[in-house]
Amino acid sequence: VHEIPPYDRTAMTIETSLLADWYAPRKLGRSLSPGERQDFDGIWSDLVGKLDEAEAHIVLRDFHSPNIIWLEDRTGFSRAGLIDFQDAVIGPVAYDVASLAQDARVDVPEDLEAGLVDHYMDARRSSPGFDPKSFRVQYAIMAAQRATKILGIFVRLDQRDGKPAYLAHLPRIETYIRRATRHPELAGYLKWLESVTGL
Repeated sequence: VHEIPPYDRTAMTIETSLLADWYAPRKLGRSLSPGERQDFDGIWSDLVGKLDEAEAHIVLRDFHSPNIIWLEDRTGFSRAGLIDFQDAVIGPVAYDVASLAQDARVDVPEDLEAGLVDHYMDARRSSPGFDPKSFRVQYAIMAAQRATKILGIFVRLDQRDGKPAYLAHLPRIETYIRRATRHPELAGYLKWLESVTGL
């Protein structure tokens, strides 16, 4: 029996700290000051708190193009094969939408991202309790959280693990995080990113 763990405040903030621990020092050439770090942690504490009422379900976390296999000999939903789901958690459903619409290894143009999110929301409109306005907020937060984590992970993979190939993806993730932080709920984080990292 496997109990799927929660994607809770602790898990999310451990992940966002990767930007503060790895990406920001790489950009700045120094560690964050205590004040910069305190502001960062406070911003993410507030943002994660806005997800307390988010619809939660199984979240694969690696739901993006390299892990989706087209099986043309099948029909319907069975044509989409999924791999790399061992890190699944129970968390906000907006996370996997962000994984797909902001693919870490393939450029997703902004109009295609918007179309994917709109398509998902259209398919969900008749779902009991689905609130499009709340989902937009949750999507922006989860997209920013995911991009924040990935920026830190890819720098760590280079510096700690000797895998510099991941650095080629940083410009794409930086583009995604700028998109996500346009949402008014993320104005404080956008200001922090611009003033501290110059992103």
